[in-house]
Amino acid sequence: MQDRIVPLGSDLAYQIAQALIDGFDRHYSIFHEYSRQATARFEVRDWQGELLAVRDRVLFYDQRVAETVMLLRTAFNAQSLDDVTWQQVKLMFIGMLINHKQPELAETFFNSVSCRILDRTYFYNDYLFARPAISTAYIVSSPPSYLSYYPQELGMFATVRRILLAVGWHSPFENLEQDIRRILITVRRYLRAWPLAEVNSQIQVLSSPFYRNKSAFLIGKAVNGYQEYPFALAVRHGPRGLYVDALLLEPWRISLLFSLSRAYFMVDMEVPSAYVFFLRTIMPSKPAGEIYTMLGLGKQGKTMFYRDLCSHLKHSNDAFIVAPGVRGMVMAVFTLPSFPYVFKIIKDHAYIKKDMTPAKVMTKYQMVKQVDRVGRMADTLEFSHVALPRERFEPGLLKELREVCAQSLEDDGDRLVVKHVYIERRLTPLNLYEVKADEEQLRYVVREYGDAIREMAQANVFPGDMLSKNFGVTRYGRVVFYDYDEIEYMTDCCFRCIPPAPYPEAEMSAEPWYPVGRMDVFPEEFGRFLLANPLVREIFLTHHADLLTPRFWQETQARIRAGVVEDFFSYPQALRFIRVFGRHPARKID
Repeated sequence: MQDRIVPLGSDLAYQIAQALIDGFDRHYSIFHEYSRQATARFEVRDWQGELLAVRDRVLFYDQRVAETVMLLRTAFNAQSLDDVTWQQVKLMFIGMLINHKQPELAETFFNSVSCRILDRTYFYNDYLFARPAISTAYIVSSPPSYLSYYPQELGMFATVRRILLAVGWHSPFENLEQDIRRILITVRRYLRAWPLAEVNSQIQVLSSPFYRNKSAFLIGKAVNGYQEYPFALAVRHGPRGLYVDALLLEPWRISLLFSLSRAYFMVDMEVPSAYVFFLRTIMPSKPAGEIYTMLGLGKQGKTMFYRDLCSHLKHSNDAFIVAPGVRGMVMAVFTLPSFPYVFKIIKDHAYIKKDMTPAKVMTKYQMVKQVDRVGRMADTLEFSHVALPRERFEPGLLKELREVCAQSLEDDGDRLVVKHVYIERRLTPLNLYEVKADEEQLRYVVREYGDAIREMAQANVFPGDMLSKNFGVTRYGRVVFYDYDEIEYMTDCCFRCIPPAPYPEAEMSAEPWYPVGRMDVFPEEFGRFLLANPLVREIFLTHHADLLTPRFWQETQARIRAGVVEDFFSYPQALRFIRVFGRHPARKID
């Protein structure tokens, strides 16, 4: 669109811009308060409260957007405003962001509200923020986003002590001196020499801990000239107080803390962009959008992902194709080979080959965002009215989508508009991985497969359809579930034994000889459907035979109903200090 000069001075435009700022500020104040309270929940071990806070926080954004849309419609008749007024609103809004602490989030909020009011023909940079208008560099935060420590002043032992105590937890450490010795031994073993030899070297630590499940992570880096050494300290509760459970020093392991297959962190941030900038110095290959998402700012993550997608489409020329794997009965799935994501569209009701409706599918996918995914469930980005260049679709894919997803598609000139789509990181389907795997790889992924089912159950999620085609293998070899149309809360299911047959011939019948309720599950049947390959069956039964019995599921259900929150670790057990050093005190540091 051509640039146009917009007159300033509209009082109506100012009031609308102010209403938009107020709506966002209300959203972020509530978001911030929930995140700030994570410290208090961690102190008192309120693990159930933390799960509920994560669940509730997911809904806040859409609630505030809906409130602001209603206000603009009723108080200002915003849907009838002319083009000039809308452009004035945007310009005045930009002016209000000059000294704002979260300008990039406010711009995204502006887009969210405007897209619900404006017709899609207005989705251009004149009316929305197609790119950022306000820089997020060097925004001053109080308290500072990170704290700096100088080991030359106090020595390494006293510096680490100060870092651990700076959070101000009221709970004492069980054995702080031992924790510090173990940290220093681990650093020396990993780096073989102290990295902080220069006069101006320092240790920088983000001010707020990162809370998830039962752990708090202190994330920082040692800086020695041009060299940087990232780290993450995991702190947990023991019987007599806090203790350091592990020290992560490899950037790729720290990156896995921010995997989209895990629950979002609770972090007390006044300036989120400063946290994202700091974290990207540790994880430069992690997209900024994914970091925003893992900090609980999913809408900003979506905004940045969409900008990345548009840029990639502009600088690539391959075609969208049907995603590898078995075609689903509920979703049509396609991918762009040069882009590491898959796009999932719910099929029209007439083509869904299950007792399922599009509305039910959307409910299931929303559920996934509100539970602890424990590293076993792929997160999704949910978009509406995504315009993609039609010429980039392989003809066979386009024909299939027009047939089974016609209600979700709309032609708009040379673009194909997808009315509703889910986007996930692309994984290697487990069933395809198993075909090419050697025996060692197969033994590993089958054990992972069972671990994924077990850990999801412990997190109150019953996968439903557990066929291997619904699981994927990440680049780090972790098995993750990604097909959600049949998931249920464990507590809503009824796990039963198969009753004895009244007579021998009954077992040969195609129909069960016992009544089956809608939520009834018979774990004894799992093996028949999941373990057809003899070697897969042998491996699975070696490690996970209990998953084929009602007892495991019933006992897991009972623990959930009793309020027990299981321990889930974002790092290998082998890195836990209790495994590295045992229960005996670490030797002293000279």
